[in-house]
Amino acid sequence: MSFDLNQRHQQILWATIRQYISTAEPVGSKTLVDGYNLNISPATIRSGFATLEKAGFLYQPHTSAGRIPSDSGYRVYVDRAIQPSPDIGRQVAGALADKLDWDGWSIEAIMRGAVEVLATLSGYITMITLPQNRRLSVKHIQLVRADERKIMAIVVWDSYETQSLIVQLPPDLPTLAEELFDRELQMLSNFLNSKLRGRSLLEVSQLDWSELIGAESHPDNWQCQQYISLMSNSLVDLSRQAKPIHSSQIMIWGISEVLGQPEFSQLQQVKNLLHLLESEQDKLWELIFNPQIHALDRLEAQLDPQQSKIEIRIGAENPLKPMQICTLISTNYHQDSVPVGSVGLLGPKRMLYEDSIALVKSAAKYISTAISQE
Repeated sequence: MSFDLNQRHQQILWATIRQYISTAEPVGSKTLVDGYNLNISPATIRSGFATLEKAGFLYQPHTSAGRIPSDSGYRVYVDRAIQPSPDIGRQVAGALADKLDWDGWSIEAIMRGAVEVLATLSGYITMITLPQNRRLSVKHIQLVRADERKIMAIVVWDSYETQSLIVQLPPDLPTLAEELFDRELQMLSNFLNSKLRGRSLLEVSQLDWSELIGAESHPDNWQCQQYISLMSNSLVDLSRQAKPIHSSQIMIWGISEVLGQPEFSQLQQVKNLLHLLESEQDKLWELIFNPQIHALDRLEAQLDPQQSKIEIRIGAENPLKPMQICTLISTNYHQDSVPVGSVGLLGPKRMLYEDSIALVKSAAKYISTAISQE
């Protein structure tokens, strides 16, 4: 139903939600009179409770109890009342910078470290998806003779996936004796590995080949140049065809801490949630990482690649039933302006929204900056 939330109703609703977030106990009128400077009487607060309950923003868990925020109450509170905490944002960025080593760690180790830091700071279940479609870099290249007119190029990526390509020698390129052919290919392989290891294969087109072409061990520089041109173009094509990394793996931390909250006192609810987190990550991954952002969000990401829209799903807004006792806050992180992964917090609906939103935004911004500089 449509409801005009006037200033007095707003004061009562905000105070009720903040009190309930703090205590997890139903809130009565006397509590608000004693703890909040509302400048209204208990009778006026009770009248406000009745109106807000009728509008669907509050409810009584049982007769004579105080009020508890509904999903709709939390929604209007989140949409109208809160601003992310800048102090928490700075704290998160500093903690991540102190704990993570982008130069020395694998991407999996970095995300594991990040999810532990965020869970510790928030007290909620923290989830970070591994990056999708991230740029592949070269771990090793090997060129081998397939037959007298064919070369096989084998590339091992930093993901340890292997990709190969058969290159047919052009008819005008003279054949070489097997021993000389193998030596030429090994020298090319060594040169490519020395220049491209840890870098994009596309950079092969920018290499300075003068060092190799001028080597005294090459009996025919013209022929060497032909091999270089042929392999350079072929490796660029191979890089463009490379399958991007795709993994639905989610790093999850903080389950034991959040399950101590009173909202998780029902054993079956806890079992359902744990089953989702442990055994149905594909469903969860599809929910928290959505690269199909709206045109306006895509434009904003291009203007500021470290920012992305925050998604807040409260209670029944979550399509997965085990999560409907929770709030999920998530956002994408980017490589340049492309969304490649997400950061999420899952906790009770009475979570500290100001802190949680700031934490998710700051973590995504930090990861976006770091991964774009790889």
